[in-house]
Amino acid sequence: MIISGAHIAESVLKEVREAVSTRPQASVPKLAIITIAPNFETEKYLSMKQKKADYVGIELSVKELPADSSTADVIVEVTTLADVADGIVVQLPLPQQIDVDEVLKAIPTHKDPDGFSYLQSAGAACLPPVVAAIDEIVKRNDLSLVDKKVIILGSGRLVGAPAALYCKGQGADVQVFTRETFDANALKTADIIISGIGRPHFITPDLVKDDVAIFDAGTSEDNGALAGDFDPRVADKSSIFTPVPGGIGPIAIACLLRNLIDMNRQV
Repeated sequence: MIISGAHIAESVLKEVREAVSTRPQASVPKLAIITIAPNFETEKYLSMKQKKADYVGIELSVKELPADSSTADVIVEVTTLADVADGIVVQLPLPQQIDVDEVLKAIPTHKDPDGFSYLQSAGAACLPPVVAAIDEIVKRNDLSLVDKKVIILGSGRLVGAPAALYCKGQGADVQVFTRETFDANALKTADIIISGIGRPHFITPDLVKDDVAIFDAGTSEDNGALAGDFDPRVADKSSIFTPVPGGIGPIAIACLLRNLIDMNRQV
């Protein structure tokens, strides 16, 4: 089954829109995004975030800093925006000269709709948007992770690391592969595969077993278009398949905006 990310995202966005509509005009939620030297994928997602924020009534602003900005420069911007915005997003990736961990630490937990603090305090922070999107799909399709063999490709802070923590919390047997440890034979044993490595169509049908559940959270550019980590033909062997574009991406953006509203309610 190919998952319609647009359909699920619309359901989540309606919740957010209704919540925003009940607030007085003076308290419209404000989301600030910091970006530096945005690449093709980043530009696409910034455009999508702006469109969906407009749809639900959230005030979104994007601050693009110079490509030669330092860690200190970004932290100053985060601190400044924390005084005026309800949520702050630092759009990754950032240039190599910037210490990403230090920048993310500067974002107050209650203003972090990306849920970066989830890895340090799961249960205290919101689910990161990609993980929240996976959770939406899991729940809507009655997919149990208990005792399932879950293989996660990549260990990054946006997908791999939080997805591993989430799946373990759901009772799954989790194994994480990086570029250095990738094992094609082991991959064929997975009941569920979650990928966020950003290698276009890297996983082909011969590398997965029948009825595997695929969560493709990888995005990269392939001949001017967004592409996922899985060859689209893998869908023919899958019980669940999230395409790129149109799968996890739209749901993750909707969940980001929902996180903003939920955090704002708690303050």
